[in-house]
Amino acid sequence: MGQALYRKYRSRGLDEIVGQEHITQTLRRAIDSGRISHAYLFTGPRGVGKTSIARILAHELNNVPYTDESSHLDIIEIDAASNGGVEEVRDLRDKVHIAPSSGKYKVYIIDEVHMMTTSAFNALLKTLEEPPAHAVFILATTEAHKLPATIISRTQRFTFKPVPQDQIARHLRRIATEERIDITDDALALIAEHSEGSFRDSISMLDQAGSANQPIDRAAVERLLGIPASSTAEELMRLLTSRDIQGLTSLLASLRTNGYQASAIAKLLGGTLRTSLLSGSGPLERRQVLSLLARLIDVPASHHPDQLLELSLLEIALGDEPVVAASAAASPAAGLPALMPQHPAAVPVKPAAPPATTPPVIQAVTTTTILSPAPAAAKETDAAGEAHRSPASSTIIDDAQWQALLDALRKQYNTLYGIIRMARPEFLPGTVRLTFGFPFHQKRANDTKNKQLLMAVLENITGQRLAIECLFDRTVTPPAPVTPASANTPGAAMPTGTAPSLEAISSIFGGGEVLGS
Repeated sequence: MGQALYRKYRSRGLDEIVGQEHITQTLRRAIDSGRISHAYLFTGPRGVGKTSIARILAHELNNVPYTDESSHLDIIEIDAASNGGVEEVRDLRDKVHIAPSSGKYKVYIIDEVHMMTTSAFNALLKTLEEPPAHAVFILATTEAHKLPATIISRTQRFTFKPVPQDQIARHLRRIATEERIDITDDALALIAEHSEGSFRDSISMLDQAGSANQPIDRAAVERLLGIPASSTAEELMRLLTSRDIQGLTSLLASLRTNGYQASAIAKLLGGTLRTSLLSGSGPLERRQVLSLLARLIDVPASHHPDQLLELSLLEIALGDEPVVAASAAASPAAGLPALMPQHPAAVPVKPAAPPATTPPVIQAVTTTTILSPAPAAAKETDAAGEAHRSPASSTIIDDAQWQALLDALRKQYNTLYGIIRMARPEFLPGTVRLTFGFPFHQKRANDTKNKQLLMAVLENITGQRLAIECLFDRTVTPPAPVTPASANTPGAAMPTGTAPSLEAISSIFGGGEVLGS
């Protein structure tokens, strides 16, 4: 069985380390001058040489050669990821005072030290406080913030940095030449970029690409790593700016079918958006770019990455700009100064359009109806079984206040805005009932944190603590800008031409029903 390239080309001495000269030069001077610390802490991202330098340092302190196959009785490696390192550290504490068998120092290398348990840290701390003269400890971790301050303060800390892409590409070229791997510079640059500063990852990717025994170009590396072609980002941008909903959803579906992960698509598009933002070019407004970038960051960690990616792109493509109606603009509560402090000159205000041309995005209701007061604090239960206590008043909000709510969510909580705007609101005494046509939206809105946020925003607008009910009804279609319906015709039909947008949105969640006249 052949040896993996990252092991075959692992550095054997401090002079062979690439990209960490600020560390290797300091350690070299310390070894030459004999000023050896009793404890070192190596921190930094994975694959940048922490463990390699720890092993090299341990061997050079004892003046013995280092190879992958070499083993030395005075160099002990402990993997803290296994069982928290408790038994190993206890054994260390019992044997640390025993003199080295042949070398000058007994060196303990503790890898992934941040995964040690509290008991293991306590056992190690005593040894670090009063170490024997012949003992040297080298701790390595990718998450130094998880180490107790008492441990860190007793070490010399060296912070490793990601290796620059150009250095990785040059190093890969030397390996490719020696291994007779036919690969283009463009492909090596893509591997270096995708490795995110990790030498080990980049060499492993080169090893995988070279196993095909054929010429390798950028397209081959993209297929190997599951990275969409760079033209994909350009096509997504074109569909966004042209508001081609059907084309956008079709492209995303095609990418999923071909095995491309939503996280990879989000990363590719995010890089393109960032470049356009920094260069000041691109078809999207800077505000839209920033909003979309913020959403794309959440895609990899989402429980539903495909849906979140599609929803984020559709929101930009649909371009529904909430406009505060004249009545809302005149209302002191509609401005929400407590929730959205901003300098008037910093954010341009879009002029409010007349209600005849910019109707509210909700079903019209009669707001002049006089309602009798509700009985004292009655309990109401939402679809998830969560009880709320209704206020004693018969407060009812109007269209302008609902629009103010959407405005507030869009400016401060864009993800929640994208969900709530899909609801059909009903205004009842002491309660706002939100009915969704998709269970995904109902579930997200019914989350305790989101409901508390909605209640707080509504209280800021109305001055009353209103209950929130979140219901699901598959026959409900998402609201869209329509001709204002009469107060006594709540079921007014949506105008022709809105169905394609609704179908595009419903495709995210497996279908829906569009109601017509």
